[in-house]
Amino acid sequence: MSESTRKVRVRFAPSPTGYLHVGGARTAIYNYFFAKAMGGTFYLRIEDTDRKRYNEQALQDLMRDLKWLGLHWDEGPGCEGDCGPYFQSDRLEIYHREIQKLLDAGCAYYCFCTEERLQEVRAEQEKSHVPVTGYDRHCRHISREEAEARIAAGEKAVIRFKVPETGVTEFDDLIRGHISYQNELLDDLVLIKRDGYPTYHFASVVDDHLMGTTHVLRGDEWISSTPKHELLYKAFGWEPPVWCHLPVILDKNGGKLSKRKGAASVGDFRDLGYLPETLVNYLALLGWNPGDDREVMTVKEMIDCFTLDRINPKSASFDEKKLQWMNAQHIHMCDNAFLKGLMKEGLTKKGIDLSNEPEERLDMIVTLLKPRAHFVQDLADMSVYFFVAPTSYDEKGMKKHFGAGSKVLATLVRDTLAAIDEFKTPVIEKAFYDLAERCGHKVGELVGAPRLAVSGVVAGPSLWELFETVGKEETLRRIDAALPLMQD
Repeated sequence: MSESTRKVRVRFAPSPTGYLHVGGARTAIYNYFFAKAMGGTFYLRIEDTDRKRYNEQALQDLMRDLKWLGLHWDEGPGCEGDCGPYFQSDRLEIYHREIQKLLDAGCAYYCFCTEERLQEVRAEQEKSHVPVTGYDRHCRHISREEAEARIAAGEKAVIRFKVPETGVTEFDDLIRGHISYQNELLDDLVLIKRDGYPTYHFASVVDDHLMGTTHVLRGDEWISSTPKHELLYKAFGWEPPVWCHLPVILDKNGGKLSKRKGAASVGDFRDLGYLPETLVNYLALLGWNPGDDREVMTVKEMIDCFTLDRINPKSASFDEKKLQWMNAQHIHMCDNAFLKGLMKEGLTKKGIDLSNEPEERLDMIVTLLKPRAHFVQDLADMSVYFFVAPTSYDEKGMKKHFGAGSKVLATLVRDTLAAIDEFKTPVIEKAFYDLAERCGHKVGELVGAPRLAVSGVVAGPSLWELFETVGKEETLRRIDAALPLMQD
C-alpha cells in the first residue's frame, strides 16, 4: 500500500506512566508532520489499560508537553475548541465485544494458569536451556465448554491468542523493508488480563482498525511485536496498516538516552530554556532529512517537504551542543515582541520592577542581547545590569581591567563621557576614538575598565550601545562607584 492509497490517519499513542521522552516526542512529531503533509488526520490515543502503572500526573504532563511542542491533535471526544484524546479505558465494551469474535472463531482461549505456575515454567525452561522460552500452551486445548464452566464457577482467567505453531509471518516495513518471523518463536500472547482490561497488543490492534489508522509510525522496539499484530489482523480478517518503525535515538556515546545521564524528557529541555520550535526542528532531523542541506527550519518548511522515504533506518545520536546552537538560531529568528515578553517575565521573577520602563528602551535592550542569547532565560539573565547597578564584578575581569593604570584611563573615559551632550551611540563611539588618539592609546585599552564598571561583566553588546541604553547619568555614576577599586 502506498502513502496515497487511503486518506492518511495516524496517531500518537503513549502510555501515561512517566515523562514524555524525546524519542516519544520525535515519534509524535513524525506522525504529526506526515498527517499535515498528506492532508490527513493526527489523533491522540492514551493507552491506559495498565492500571497498576497509570499515573495521572504523567498524563497531565504529557498533554502539556505535546501542546507546548505545538503538536495539536485534530479530533477527540467532546471536541469543542480544545478536544481531548481518546482513552482506551473508555473503550472496554469494544474490546470485550471483539474478543468474543476471536473466541467464537477458535482463535483465542481461556488460560487459567496462575502466576506461580508460569514462574515455575520459566524457571524450568531456563534450567533446561530451552532456546525459546514462553508460555507452554498448557490451557490451549481446554474445551470452550469447560473453560466457560470454570469462569462461571468464579475461576479467574486471562484470554490468550492462538498463535500458529508452524509457518512464517511476514510483513513489509516502509523503512526496513521485508521482515519475517518463524511462528514457532512467537508466544501465545495474552489479549485480555484477569482484571478484564486488554493488553497493549490487543487494544492497539482493535483501536487502530476501528479508528481507521492507515499508518503506524512507532519506535523500532515494537518491531518484534509486529508479527503478533499481523496475526491478529489476519484472525479478524482486517487489513493491517502500513508499518513504519523509527530508528532509536542514542546519546553521544552510543548508549540509551536517559535522565540518569542528563536531560531526556521534553520537560527537561523546556526547563533548560529551549524553544519548542528548536526541539521540534532538532528532533525531526534525528533520522530524517529534508532532501537538502538545510538545518534550521520552521515547522511549515519541514511539513512541506516531509516524506517517510527520507527517514533513515540507522540510529541517530543526540548532540546537545548542536541543539544549543540550533536554539540560538531560532531565538535569532524570533520576533522581538515575543522575546521582549520572555525578558519581562524573567526579570519580573527576579524581582525587578519594569512598570516605569519605556517600551522603546526595552526594545533596544532586546535588540542588543538577541544575538548573544542561547536560551530563553538568557535575555533576562543578561539584561539585569541595564536595570540594576552591579554590586560585584567579575573576578578575573577585575584582575585584568582594574589593575595598574586603570584608574587613570577610566577617569579619562569618565570625563570624556561627561562632556558629551548628545549621548548616542555614534557620538560615544567617536568620542572614544578621539580620546584614544589624544592620549596615545588603542581604543581596546580604554574599554575594559568602563565596561566592567558599568555592567559587572567583561563581555556583552557593543560598549557604545551599552552606554546609550544605560543612560549618561547612570553610566557616570557606575564608573564613579568602581573607581576606588581600580589601581593608579
